Amino acid sequence: MKITQDLYKSSLTLLTDLYQLTMAYGYWKSGISEKQGVFNLFFRDNPFGGGYTITCGLEYIIDFLNNFRFHDDDLKYLKTLKGYNGTPLFEKAFLDYLKKLTFTCQVDAIPEGTVVFPHEPLIRVQGPLLQCQLLETPLLNIINFQSLIATKASRINIAANGEPVMEFGLRRAQGIDGALAASRAAFIGGCSSTSNVLAGKLFGIPVAGTHAHSWVMSFESELEAFRAYAKVLPNNCVFLVDTYDTLEGVKNAIEVGKMLKDDKEEFVGIRIDSGDLAYFSQKARKLLDDAGFKNTMIIASNDLDENIITSLKQQDSAIKAWGIGTKLVTAFDQPALGAVYKLAALKNTKDQWEYKLKLSEQAIKVNNPGIQQVRRFFNQNKYQADMIYDSQHPLGNKHIIIDPMDPTRRKYIDSAKTNYKDLLVPVFKKGKPVYDLPDIRSIREFVQQEMGKMDKGLKRFVNPHSFPVGLEKKLYDLKTKLVLDLRKI
Repeated sequence: MKITQDLYKSSLTLLTDLYQLTMAYGYWKSGISEKQGVFNLFFRDNPFGGGYTITCGLEYIIDFLNNFRFHDDDLKYLKTLKGYNGTPLFEKAFLDYLKKLTFTCQVDAIPEGTVVFPHEPLIRVQGPLLQCQLLETPLLNIINFQSLIATKASRINIAANGEPVMEFGLRRAQGIDGALAASRAAFIGGCSSTSNVLAGKLFGIPVAGTHAHSWVMSFESELEAFRAYAKVLPNNCVFLVDTYDTLEGVKNAIEVGKMLKDDKEEFVGIRIDSGDLAYFSQKARKLLDDAGFKNTMIIASNDLDENIITSLKQQDSAIKAWGIGTKLVTAFDQPALGAVYKLAALKNTKDQWEYKLKLSEQAIKVNNPGIQQVRRFFNQNKYQADMIYDSQHPLGNKHIIIDPMDPTRRKYIDSAKTNYKDLLVPVFKKGKPVYDLPDIRSIREFVQQEMGKMDKGLKRFVNPHSFPVGLEKKLYDLKTKLVLDLRKI
């Protein structure tokens, strides 16, 4: 699917920060624009205080890169930009260079829906320095948000424990783009449907929804409103019962449910959107059961998240489906994932790789060097540990994995006795797509498989277990040497 073309009908190449273009100009002017570089995209902490992250957004990235080129109107706009002294920011020859620019990078990525952890490269870009630099902002924009929402959706679905979770966040999302990306990521993370009809059209996500309070308020009585709705849409009857009095609303819904039953139609459910959800759901369940509607669902909404759902279940609520809006699509308690994109290697004039890292007074901000790959070890279909290693150096069978934040934390693994797979796979080679992108339902199913391979302690909402992730010892030693050498300088 050509997402960007379907939505915007125009180029998104200028979806970047100005400093990416000023650096690109600097590379070109300095004669190093074609110098080969490697950049890694990674994050430093799991969101929501959790024990894992779901990577999401690769389809958007593939679409963006397939359409990466500077159009005439892009260059016309860049020509108007001025420096502080009022002269053009970019000279004509550079804009001519951009006009002829063809994407030629190699891109490797961890497939969407994979469980990932801090410091692991989710995407690795290799190619001309100028091109790699221009990709930083759009790649981060896509991966940061969609991974955040997919992870939030996953947590909410853990709390729901197999019961359907419907994403209802369109009206509260951060704009059109945020709403569509959130609906997609939420479905991948485990939601069963969305209220967002455009997302249903674009991505093939099931859509769900019946009526709002305004429907009830448009009639002389609640009973009349329910009857009218059942007459118009007998195949979509979930009644919102809390417009005036919740329990009276349930009784009115039951009366109309009997009418539906006589017409051999299904009384699907009721929705409660306010008040004491545990109390009202229990009372509603009894009323429904006593009336013979034991299969009629009770759906709850009203600013829910994983913590509120957990609490409602502890209170023995009778809710069996969940409508989640604001706190899902806005990632309510953590507005950003914080992924970064760092230069990790450059080729010198002898065609040899020189590894790079950024120093910082904060250890967590000292990035890992090298052309990295992530090897995941597992036994009996359960994940054991992840090792970040340099793909340019051969590995033996015995590995020491060292936590980059605490070198005293080490794990010893014999790959001859342990199953493993490398997570980063080719997506683009020489600028051409080579990845067979799965459909959205397959990605969603993959997330469920991934969740089943994790230790339960990683899924706790409070003080989750920490999954073993570390640098292979040779890469750790190389990083230490680079740090010490740079500190001497």
